[in-house]
Amino acid sequence: MRQRVILLLFFLPILSIHSQEIPSPKFGKGLFNLVGKDSSWTMNLGARMQFLATSNFEDGQSPEHNMLIRRARIKMDGFAFSPKLKYKIELGLSNRDIGGANAFTNNGPRYILDAVIKYNFYENFVIWAGQTKLPGNRERVISSGNMQQVDRSLLNSRFNIDRDVGIQLRHHIDVADNFVIREVFAFSQGEGRNVTIGNLGGHQYTGRIELLPMGNFISKGDYSASDLKREPKPKLALGVTYDHNNNAVKTRSNLGSYMINDDGFYETNINTWFVDAMFKYRGFSTMIEYADREASDPVAKNSDGSETGDIVLIGKGINIQSGYLFKNNLEVSGRYTHNNFDEGITGRAPETQYTFGLSKFVVGHKLKVQTDVSLLQVDGREDQILYRLQVDLHF
Repeated sequence: MRQRVILLLFFLPILSIHSQEIPSPKFGKGLFNLVGKDSSWTMNLGARMQFLATSNFEDGQSPEHNMLIRRARIKMDGFAFSPKLKYKIELGLSNRDIGGANAFTNNGPRYILDAVIKYNFYENFVIWAGQTKLPGNRERVISSGNMQQVDRSLLNSRFNIDRDVGIQLRHHIDVADNFVIREVFAFSQGEGRNVTIGNLGGHQYTGRIELLPMGNFISKGDYSASDLKREPKPKLALGVTYDHNNNAVKTRSNLGSYMINDDGFYETNINTWFVDAMFKYRGFSTMIEYADREASDPVAKNSDGSETGDIVLIGKGINIQSGYLFKNNLEVSGRYTHNNFDEGITGRAPETQYTFGLSKFVVGHKLKVQTDVSLLQVDGREDQILYRLQVDLHF
């Protein structure tokens, strides 16, 4: 019932707009654009969905098949009062998006993905306030609707720092005609999205610097997978992120499970490094990422020193993926991912995954069909083969 009410509130304006015969944007540019009579505000409303089918095969086990709505989302963005004051709201309606309720989210569905205000207060300085993605690894910041393969890599699922509530200061400088530097600093709560009870532990501090020695990509292509714009000149983006979560209470920085002990919560400092690069030229694209997470004391303990069983997932990972887009908008891609955890502490063996992907872009990332097959190798376990097929539709 609650979801129906929310959907009704969002789609009532659409019915009203239709009755006024307001022209709609072209496909992929949103459901409609609104502009205030005095041009003091704008709103673009968009919607998207991903339908996913998977098959998992492992020696000695019966195959597992699954179909689901991987993502179903509504997004609104625009400016308010002044073009210097922008905003973005994104809601997730699929079970994968709203799941994970607990006492710290009032046990309610986690509808809100992004709710952030962006104020360009001086020259190239912009301050963000609200809930949104932290400036972590490139693969995570790339929208789930703009991915080169069906989903992100195992490096991202093990090490990313995702979304949080706080403020971010962003700046860029054009060093020369073809050299751009971007800097980001974020101060956040440190416990992930939609937390309403806290703050537990300390806070999270994230810094990132990016170098674009060959100038900006077309249409922000450094944060969109696949070279759909077929960059006429080589483009390269380099990024480094350092994240410090002070007195973190979760097993994966601001993600994972809470580390509860007999005294409340176990706290430890968690530090994460990311180094990444994106290269594009004439339909060819390559993205490389490296992640490294460590903790002051990764083994959670009670007040008497006994272990609780919770352990911070520390280790390193590397991800390399490349693709080539043919002139008929069919792309072939490959990915290599290797995660090497501290097995003596975490008890987790190294894992390696090889993925081959095939994508057909009908209208860029707005309408596409993607399929891939992956081989997962984990020390001491039988190899697993994962096949996936996904359809994306974005208005």
